[in-house]
Amino acid sequence: YLDMVPRLEPHIDDTVHLVHESLDAGEWVLFEGAQATYLDLDHGTYPFVTSSNPIAGGVCTGAGVGPLAIQRVVGVVKAYTTRVGSGPFPSELLEGDPIGDDLVERGREFGTNTGRRRRPGWLDLVMLKHATRLNTCTELAITKLDVLSPLKELKICVGYLGDDGTRYEHVPYHQSVMHKIKPIYETLPGWGSDIERAEKISDLPTEAKDYVQFIEDFTKVHVSFVSVGPSRDQLVVLPRGE
Repeated sequence: YLDMVPRLEPHIDDTVHLVHESLDAGEWVLFEGAQATYLDLDHGTYPFVTSSNPIAGGVCTGAGVGPLAIQRVVGVVKAYTTRVGSGPFPSELLEGDPIGDDLVERGREFGTNTGRRRRPGWLDLVMLKHATRLNTCTELAITKLDVLSPLKELKICVGYLGDDGTRYEHVPYHQSVMHKIKPIYETLPGWGSDIERAEKISDLPTEAKDYVQFIEDFTKVHVSFVSVGPSRDQLVVLPRGE
């Protein structure tokens, strides 16, 4: 390992000092969270979690930056829901479901390192809204909207029904409830056309714009970005008010 020292040493620094020097100079500093909100040790679907805090608050403890220094929190979410490994997943489309299998293939939902198949499902807005609260999201970035293009109808989870008939408008705290709830869906029409060349919001079909607007209205968080393909330039930017 000593042979690696000359290569690594230039990249090692007092990062707390480095970050604050940049902030004091009026520069922008971008922090990127790893994993996902519901893998958070304290606020995730325990015990199906990781050993750290992937939510936005983890920036404060992990990077040594106080909460008042954070001006924007962009929540990144797929246009549908996926999960890796075990854990509750109310809107899951089980393996063998043709729509779920299509989402996996079109979205290339396989682990980068392990190649393990991710579990697909319809977009769960109840979980998303709770995630925006846990992270105090100022805006959202929706990825993989193009993966939904072939579908004639799109279901969106807007609530849960417990096995005792109780309706939940929020994520139940207790895991014994989470594993038994059933999703309550609203159905929106699909757009059935290729959107990968869209450069601005007006280029999207009406149904695609309605889908994005539905997410924004439900979560009450502005959608700033929509990706319509895997390339970096396949990104539609939505200024506020559009």
